[in-house]
Amino acid sequence: MLFNSIEFLLFLIAVFAVYWVMNRWTASDSGLRLQNLLLLSASYVFYGWWDWQFLSLIAFSTLVDYLVGGQIAKANFQQLGENALPEARSPRAKRWLIASLLINLGLLAVFKYTNFFLESWVSAWSAMGVNMRATTWQIILPVGISFYTFQTLSYSIDIYRRKLEPTTDLIAFAAFVSFFPQLVAGPIEKASSLLPQLRKRRTFDASDAISGVQLFVWGWFKKTMVADNCGVLSDAVFANPTGYHSLALAGGVALFAIQLYGDFSGYSDMAIGTARLFGIRLSPNFIRPFFAHNLVDLRRRWHLTLTAWMREYLYHPLGGSRGGLARTGLNIFIVYTVSGLWHGASWNMVAWGGEHRHSDHFDPPILAKS
Repeated sequence: MLFNSIEFLLFLIAVFAVYWVMNRWTASDSGLRLQNLLLLSASYVFYGWWDWQFLSLIAFSTLVDYLVGGQIAKANFQQLGENALPEARSPRAKRWLIASLLINLGLLAVFKYTNFFLESWVSAWSAMGVNMRATTWQIILPVGISFYTFQTLSYSIDIYRRKLEPTTDLIAFAAFVSFFPQLVAGPIEKASSLLPQLRKRRTFDASDAISGVQLFVWGWFKKTMVADNCGVLSDAVFANPTGYHSLALAGGVALFAIQLYGDFSGYSDMAIGTARLFGIRLSPNFIRPFFAHNLVDLRRRWHLTLTAWMREYLYHPLGGSRGGLARTGLNIFIVYTVSGLWHGASWNMVAWGGEHRHSDHFDPPILAKS
């Protein structure tokens, strides 16, 4: 179900109407639970519209991290007590965290990277003159798995770091993992940002609803009118590059950049606007990237939530910029190589990520404010 489809518009109107009517005629405690139950049900309908079979996968990931989060907190409390230093970590809690990492990243690796690694293995042997029979599995990549995997990991990691208390409300947690406005294309929300909003009752705010509609329409315009039309022209150029002179080729590249921005930021705007209709605030994902002064500044303005996630849950744990110039460069290289793989299972994306190794600052001030 695409955001720019009639089906989604009808779906959104129906969920919006039931959500606020139901909220108005229920008591405070039951109203919060019904709000979250409706969001969860709507999210599963939205996700199952694409392929209902993968609902079991997102439900499994949800249940795993819900249970693991509770076990991590329990282990920290039992082994460290209430008066432990902030930096103290429980060995048993660490084992539970490792279990969460292995399960979540293992599922992501199987569904997203199995064929990529198999094909790379065969190609490597072929380059050495050894011919191997290439066997690929017909594995369908579940929509949104990269996004909700990072979200669930942020929950387990923050509990391990004792920055977040585990929730005992499975419905609220499941709604956090599967929240349909940002399930398939972001923004990537940390548990510490989105989950607290789902644990308190929302009330209707007309100004929020109006701004949500405006943002959704603006995103729809960027996706449908700008990105899709630029895509038609850029695709024609890339389909026959030898048939165009250099100026036309440059124009095709520029149009592709506009298409990429309009498509991705358009979906982000529609997601943020949709969430606002339900009284929930999502993080901004783009800040005028084409006004960037250089590549580093562009990185600071593009896909903010992914950069923030990588910084907090990968770059800083690797040591950040604390280990000298060589170590900092290696950490940046690792982060952006992983970021490239996260975007797509191909060596082109790995090379794209590695190309950012010259970035000299990974704590951008724009992200620090968001």
